Amino acid sequence: MTARTPPQSPSSSDGQLTATLSIEEVCRMCAVRSEYIVELVREGVIAPAIGSAPESWRFTSIEVRHTRVASRLQRDLGVNLAGAALALQLLDELEFLRAQIATAGHRGVEVAD
Repeated sequence: MTARTPPQSPSSSDGQLTATLSIEEVCRMCAVRSEYIVELVREGVIAPAIGSAPESWRFTSIEVRHTRVASRLQRDLGVNLAGAALALQLLDELEFLRAQIATAGHRGVEVAD
């Protein structure tokens, strides 16, 4: 499996700093154990924005969302980590394409149905 590439710095597209969360905060928000987060990082499902070891990792809201989705896919559908990673990649791509379509629509570009 290909590991997700972490962002270079926790900043948004406009250069503003984006809030990051510790592994403990992500665990609380997603109702998972820290070992699960470590496994997600090891398997490339998520990537910390900052830090090289679990105690220094910092995660963005996107990684929190990915953790929640991966956890639900595993718990509710029995999807393994590789399947969860693939589903997240496809969901991200779908979100990107929808944003492109919306942007094209705002610029008056015809979008085929």
